[in-house]
Amino acid sequence: MDPVPGLVGFAAALRAAGLACEPERVQAYLQAVGHVDVSVPDELYWAGRLTLCGEPDDLPRYDDAFAAWFTNRPVRKAKTDNQARPKVSMIAAMTPAPQANGEGEDADQLGVAASDTEVLRRRDISDLTPAERAHLRQLMELLKPDPPTRAALRKRKHRRGELDPRATMREMRTAGGEPIRLKYRRKGKRPRRVVLLVDVSGSMSPYADSLLRFAHAVARRMPAEVFTLGTRLTRISRQLRQRDPERALNAAARAVPDFAGGTRLGDTLKAFLDRWGQRGVARQAVVVLFSDGWERGDPGLLGEQMARLRRLAHKILWVNPHAGRAGYQPVQSGIVVAQRHVQKLLAGHSMETLEELLVEVRRA
Repeated sequence: MDPVPGLVGFAAALRAAGLACEPERVQAYLQAVGHVDVSVPDELYWAGRLTLCGEPDDLPRYDDAFAAWFTNRPVRKAKTDNQARPKVSMIAAMTPAPQANGEGEDADQLGVAASDTEVLRRRDISDLTPAERAHLRQLMELLKPDPPTRAALRKRKHRRGELDPRATMREMRTAGGEPIRLKYRRKGKRPRRVVLLVDVSGSMSPYADSLLRFAHAVARRMPAEVFTLGTRLTRISRQLRQRDPERALNAAARAVPDFAGGTRLGDTLKAFLDRWGQRGVARQAVVVLFSDGWERGDPGLLGEQMARLRRLAHKILWVNPHAGRAGYQPVQSGIVVAQRHVQKLLAGHSMETLEELLVEVRRA
C-alpha cells in the first residue's frame, strides 16, 4: 500500500491544527520521508518536524497532531501561551502508533514499532534480549534530562521582587530625574550539581551497562559527577562527557578495574567522601546511589558514611533495581542500615522507572 496518501493526510491534519503547511513544505516532507525508514518512529517524527514546522509556535501543535494521527486520538485544540501544556516523556512523544485508518503495511509496521517500544519501556532491563538491549540504547540517547535548580547568590533584574535602588536611579537619570519606572530584582536560579554513584559489582552486572548509559545521558546535559562503586572507587565523569555514547562507555570500561567484582559500599563511599565529597562535590548536591544493597564489608561502616553523606548532600536517592519486583522487601544489609538516611527508594529497573528518576531529580 502506498503510504503517500496517509502522509498527505497527516499534512492536512497539521493545517487543521494551525500550521501553515504550504505545498512546498509538504513536498519537502515527502522527499525527506523517502530518505528515512518509516518503520522507525523517531525518524518519521523528525522528518516531519524539520520540514513542516516553520517557527517555535508550531512545535506544540505538531507534537499534538502527530500523537493524535499516529495513536488514533482526536487532535486537541492548540494550546495558547497562557495555558499549561501537559508533560509528556520524550520517548513517548517521539514514538507514534499506527495511522488512524490502519491501512497498509507501513501503518502496521509503525503500530508494531510503537507497541514494542511501549512494552520495552516497562520491561526489566535484566530480562532483555540482545536486540531489545540495542533498541533500549537508542531510547537512552533520546533522554534529555533537566537539571535541578537552586537559588543563585547574585540577584538579577525581574518584574517583581525587592526594589533595586541602583537600577532605579539609573533609569531616573536617563529620564531627567523623574521616577518613571521602578526597577526590581530577585535571586536567580542556577543548576544544582548531581552526583551519580553506580554499583558495578557482580550482582549489578545485568543492569550496569544500561545504568552507565543513563549516567552518560545525565553527564552530557547537566553539571554531574559520576563514580563507580565496587571493591574500589573510580571517577568516570570525564569519560562520560564524550558526545558519542559508545566511545564514552568504552572509555569508562577501560577506566574501571573492578567491573563485575565484589561490593564494599562502606569502604568506597568513605573513599568518595574523603577525597571528593567533603571537598565540595557532594555539598548541597542531589546524590543518586544505584545499588542492590549487597554489602560484603562492614554494614556499620556503611551506615556511618551514609549519615555523613546526609549531612553534606541536599537530597539522597537510592535506586535499587530489585525494588521494582513484586513482593520486594529491603532486607539486604546495605539497604537496612542506609535507608534511614535516604529520602526516597526507587526501582530503576526499566526505562520507565529511569524516566521517573529524572523527574525526582528535577524536583529535588
